[in-house]
This record gives sequence, structure tokens and C-alpha cells, in this order.
Amino acid sequence: MTRRGAVLPFPGRPTEWLHLSPPALTGREIESLRLTLEAGWLAPAGPAPAAFEAAVADSTGFLTALATASGTAALHLGYRVLDVQPGDEVWAPTATFVATIAPAVQMGAVPRLLDATGPGFTLDPGLLSETLARAARRGRLPRVVVPVDLYGQPAEMDAIVAACERWGVAVLSDSAAAMGSTMRGGVHAGRGARLAAFSFNGNKIVTTGGGGALASDDPGLLGRARALAAQAREPAAHYEHETTGYAYGLSSVLAAVGLAQLPALEARVERRREIFATYAAALGDLPGLSFLAEPDWSRSNRWLTVAQIEPAVFGADREQVRRALDDAGMESRPAWKPLHLQPAFRDAPRAGGARAAELFERGLCLPSGSSMTPSDQARVIEVVRGCARR
Repeated sequence: MTRRGAVLPFPGRPTEWLHLSPPALTGREIESLRLTLEAGWLAPAGPAPAAFEAAVADSTGFLTALATASGTAALHLGYRVLDVQPGDEVWAPTATFVATIAPAVQMGAVPRLLDATGPGFTLDPGLLSETLARAARRGRLPRVVVPVDLYGQPAEMDAIVAACERWGVAVLSDSAAAMGSTMRGGVHAGRGARLAAFSFNGNKIVTTGGGGALASDDPGLLGRARALAAQAREPAAHYEHETTGYAYGLSSVLAAVGLAQLPALEARVERRREIFATYAAALGDLPGLSFLAEPDWSRSNRWLTVAQIEPAVFGADREQVRRALDDAGMESRPAWKPLHLQPAFRDAPRAGGARAAELFERGLCLPSGSSMTPSDQARVIEVVRGCARR
């Protein structure tokens, strides 16, 4: 295995390929796994998942948490316990990954996509409030609104929840990338929503290799989600089912990895913020290049550093910079293509979308891994500066 975690190089790429956000190990994973395996636990049962759930709840400040097989599974369970039905509308910002809305669509819901006009390209509470008022007048309120903590930047949850509460609309926070991010008063990202979904995928700031969590301050809601995650089996000696559920529990093996990772959360946040600060200091003087803003009421984990490139001023467009980094052995990625521009959602109703489309056209996620060395980052900076107009 190479220093940056790739077992083999991609075809045509150097062995020392710099990944966008590879997993970083703490050194405690082997011992945690050994203890779990020696105790005979493999399945989604036993002490490791329960301990991981307690650690997630403690880290985020939620009353309770459920460990799941993925962040997408957590969102799916959230939609189920919030009683999303075929034909219901579910609203989400268009600037997000498809998993935000895909489970609801698969359940028969109709997505309505809202432009991301907040300062960090998160859901604008003002736009949401206006759109909810119009929906109320036509008698077509959404079942659920799903704000997204984009690239770790928390959405303005207090204002979003207030807008939704006026009309009795539930809020499910897609906080997949926001472990360690905080809002006003140090409140963790996602708090205030009825439910929040987190991801521990391999590219996240702390990881179980693959997994997620659904968190809530409502034990009743989370209890229903827990039952659904275990195939909705009723408490009987035989297998009794009043509804159908899923095999969505997190295995003991992955939970053991998570238990070794979570203590490093704050250090990882500090490191990602340091990486962002270095990029900002080294590239901030380049005309036509800027970074996603962080409102003063928040503290983003800066999971990924996202640059915005204005081609006419910078001298190159986002894709030219991405290709230059690729040629130099460094992975970067365009910002999320808005859902309203995705073929799967071409007919979805929406409110705006121009600003999210602009972020896609100009936004580039730079290598941001916690274990990236100063020399790694210096190479990235050199390539980006080399693309700028002289």
C-alpha cells in the first residue's frame, strides 16, 4: 500500500497519486478491531455499534443516534419515519449530491429543487420562506424540507426550521459531510432538525470505511428508525412483521473502526481548516479566484476546500485547472452538478437554480485530505498558480 492509501495506481496515473480526500488512520483501528473480533462480534449487534452510536451522539450533541450502513440509508430511514408517501413533495437545495433526494424519489415522492443562494451556497432561508408561502396558497406544502451542509458548511438551521415550523413542515438535515461543523453558540451542524443524517464514507473527515448515522432529539422517531433498520421485526420469538424494513445496521467491524476514528474528529477539523487557510493565503491574491464563504455564525469543518474560478479574469476555466492537476498526479473534482441539470431530475419543479449552476461551472474541489503534507499542498498551489493569467 502506498503512503496515500492506493493499493495500485489508476491506469496511466503515478503511484504517488494525491487523492482528493483519502481516509486517514489514527493508529488505533487495529486494536479496536482486534478487541471486537476476539469477542466474536461481526454482525450489526453487540457492544461496538452501541458504543459508536453513543460516541456519535456525544460528538454531535444529539440525544440519540442510530448507526447505519451508509449516510444514504440514514436519509432513507429519515424519510420513512417522517411518513413520506407517494406523491408528497420533498424539497432540497439543487446544489447537492444525488443521495440527498434519491431515497425520497424511490419512495414515490416528488422533488422540488431550490437554488442555493446562501453565503456558503447552502439553502437560503429567505427563498425557502417565500416558496413555502406560495406553496401554502396553492395547498401544496412539502412533507419534508432537507437542507444540506454543503462541503461541511452548516446550513442556517435556526432560520430554516423557523420557516418550516410556520407551516408544520418537518426538517431532515443532510449533514453527511458536516461532522465537527458548528453553528451559533457551538451547536453542532444538523441540530434543530427533527433528524440529521451523517456519513462515515471513506472520503469523510472521520470514517468507518462505509457507514452513516441518523441522529435525533426525539427518541420515538429514532426508535421507529431503529426497528426499520433491523428488518422491522416485531418483538416475538418467531419472525413477525407488520411492515417491511431494511438491513441497514452498521456491522461491528465498521463500528470498531469508527470508535477509533471519532476521538480524532476535532484534530481533523483543525487540520482541514489549516489546509483551507493555506490555500486561501497562497492563492487569494490571484484575480478571478475565490473560495466558498464561511458566515461568521458558523465554523465549517472545511471537509473540502472549494475554489471558484472566473475564467475571463483568472485566465483558465475550472476544467483546465482540473486537467492540469490531473496531469500532475493530483485529484480534484468539479463542484456538485445541480440536481436540476441532472437528466434524472429534468422535469422536477424548482425555484431558481442559476447560482447553483454558476457554482458548478466555476467551482473546483481541491485536494484536502487530513494527511496531506505541506509539500503535497505546495504542489497543488504551484499548479493552480501556473494556470493563472500572467
